[in-house]
Amino acid sequence: MTDDESAVCPHCGQAMKKWRVPVNSTWPHPFFFVCFNDDCPYFIDGWKYMWEQQAAKASYRCRLDPDTGEYMPLPVWSHDALKNDIIE
Repeated sequence: MTDDESAVCPHCGQAMKKWRVPVNSTWPHPFFFVCFNDDCPYFIDGWKYMWEQQAAKASYRCRLDPDTGEYMPLPVWSHDALKNDIIE
């Protein structure tokens, strides 16, 4: 996948947004594609799962690594968490 290609969330079918990786992170990429759809079942179900499994008030969003094409969770602590780093 290239920088110019669009990505689609496998859980809700919505277009994923390009998200800037934090400067001090250990990830080797400048960005990931992330599903910021608040109605995505992956995000919605994550709240219950994280509470039941970890006793944590958190969820996760679907993240796509543009180099490997692998989908992985991106932990979030609120509906608005990480949205300020959306770049597209």
